Amino acid sequence: MAPATALQTSPSLLALHGVGKTFPNGTQALANLNFNVRRGEFLSLLGPSGCGKSTVLRIIAGLTAPSHGSVEWPDPSTHAGKSNRIGFVFQDPTLMPWASVFNNVALPLVLKGVAAASIARRVTAALDRVGLGKFAQAFPRELSGGMRMRVSIARALVTEPELLLMDEPFAALDEITRFKLNNDLLQVWQATGTTVVFVTHSVFESVYLSSRILVMSARPGRIFTELAIDAPYPRDNNFGTSAEYAAFCRRTSAALAQAMAGETVAGDNAAGDKP
Repeated sequence: MAPATALQTSPSLLALHGVGKTFPNGTQALANLNFNVRRGEFLSLLGPSGCGKSTVLRIIAGLTAPSHGSVEWPDPSTHAGKSNRIGFVFQDPTLMPWASVFNNVALPLVLKGVAAASIARRVTAALDRVGLGKFAQAFPRELSGGMRMRVSIARALVTEPELLLMDEPFAALDEITRFKLNNDLLQVWQATGTTVVFVTHSVFESVYLSSRILVMSARPGRIFTELAIDAPYPRDNNFGTSAEYAAFCRRTSAALAQAMAGETVAGDNAAGDKP
């Protein structure tokens, strides 16, 4: 795959302009949020708990409306409203315990009225892609936490989304399982070409996965700075133990610490505020 730098010149898939969100109880979650998402990139939103990262995903998905500003889709055919080209993976797998793995993954297609033959083909392909082809008839209670999350990812992929939103999907998993799923996710991303927006509060995870990181300040959430992770793909344990990776992590950790301290970024560091 091309270096991460190649993704920085990709056309825009969507852009947020002046987005703010204030909840009915008066809590201001987001303020003047400006950034774009480029086609094919792996973009991470990194920030402390409560800074509005999950709210950003819900606004992009159309699950909640911004109080101010707008989300613009340059290509109307990609908009979530009619074409349903967005997949969403939540922190909890949210599987139906009474349904098999196959039926859990098939649910979005069933709700859309897709023909049975097409459902079978697409569900099988999605399960094979996440390494669960042999578990189609298993039930969630029979699976490990990591496997249940794979089912959730397969359910999001089965609709063949152009944009995959992921809200801290691996946060509750042990470190070994998390590392394995990070690698698996990168393989899926590279194979499908799907654009990914990934929410995390882990510096190490964001650096390992991303072509670009947007560091958010504490509530109300804003884009504090943008960091390009210019390491090539595919990435593996060699990258994760390299001096290059450590340097990226130090740089990202410093930016996050500054964001949490409320420092001001000047000049090019504020590039993430400009779509």
